[in-house]
Amino acid sequence: MAEASRTFHATLFSLPTFSPRFHFKLSYSHSHPSLHLKRARSVQRSISETKTMSLNTTLPWGCDIDSLENAEALQNWLSDSGLPPQKVGINKVEMGKRGLVALKKINRGEKILFVPPSLLISSDSDWSSPVAGHVLKQQNVADLPLLATYLISEANLQKSSRWSNYISSLPREPYSLLHWTRSELDRYLKASQIRLRAIERIADITGTFDDLRRRIFSKHPHLFPKEVFNLVTFRWSFGILLSRLVYLYSMDGKVALVPWADMLNHSCEVETYLNYDKSSQAVVFTTDRAYQPGEQVFISYGKKSNAELLLSYGFVPKQGTNLNDSVELPLSLKISDKCYKQKLKALMKHGLSASQCYPIQISGWPLELMAYAYLTVSPPSMSKQFEEV
Repeated sequence: MAEASRTFHATLFSLPTFSPRFHFKLSYSHSHPSLHLKRARSVQRSISETKTMSLNTTLPWGCDIDSLENAEALQNWLSDSGLPPQKVGINKVEMGKRGLVALKKINRGEKILFVPPSLLISSDSDWSSPVAGHVLKQQNVADLPLLATYLISEANLQKSSRWSNYISSLPREPYSLLHWTRSELDRYLKASQIRLRAIERIADITGTFDDLRRRIFSKHPHLFPKEVFNLVTFRWSFGILLSRLVYLYSMDGKVALVPWADMLNHSCEVETYLNYDKSSQAVVFTTDRAYQPGEQVFISYGKKSNAELLLSYGFVPKQGTNLNDSVELPLSLKISDKCYKQKLKALMKHGLSASQCYPIQISGWPLELMAYAYLTVSPPSMSKQFEEV
């Protein structure tokens, strides 16, 4: 064991150190690189074309990402639609962002917001154009692309849509890696696993749009005109959904947009999250700290690494503030190892494979990583102890 320990530590501490300039997670991809490269090449043209389209296209809905111009109209509409009097209001917060700030003192353990189910946007929401909704559901379109198409349909109706005040408050260009150019992805996410995941996500969204266009949009141009339902608007709607959808555990896992609540920003220092409260029959969250008037109110988007926050929400917390940040360390057996078959057999007994990836966090690393690493570097003289390791 001592021999294995020396080999393991020599290997672990000779790993390259990454520049702290980038706060998001830096890691290697442990899946087959040729598959990623093939997908990257296939979508590169689409990314380029989409960027060209977006430069020449201004969406006729939404607002600037830091704008408060539609905040009052949104609050008035929400109040008229059943939102009770609030202890929070929209305002500009740090770095010019929008957020919800306390209007009155809010105590720790207090439930706030109380957004009624009638204000949620989900896959079962009524369409202003019922025929369009019927066509999509008849084709068994999955919830996420269905919601993306719904959002575009309602946005295009502008004042004729019930959701016009809400859509007017949404950013025209959400914080999202979907809006990064390929050169930006290559430059800022170099040596990061998140780069390939971002390219894959863009490829998936482009592929989903192409599928809908071929199967449905092109066959019903009167319902889905290409001037409205195109890759630019689809990328916008997916950017909105990926950064704002809420998973509501107490509503049987319903996934929905929650107007007003989606103005709350994330903090790594809080652990409270949005959920449906059956007693009040509304979406609420319970504060885990007190807030004074003027202070920004936060929720948690989940215990996510910086890379996950960047990929889904388009931001990275301040350096050192996210205790859930991690670097994924890939480990694998070498096929040239004289004890490869014996070690693989020992791993498989524990449901593991020849290649595993483990998170290294600020607080440390999992014990499983140590055990796996000891096994991979153990010499043949320890073969009788492989299963114990």
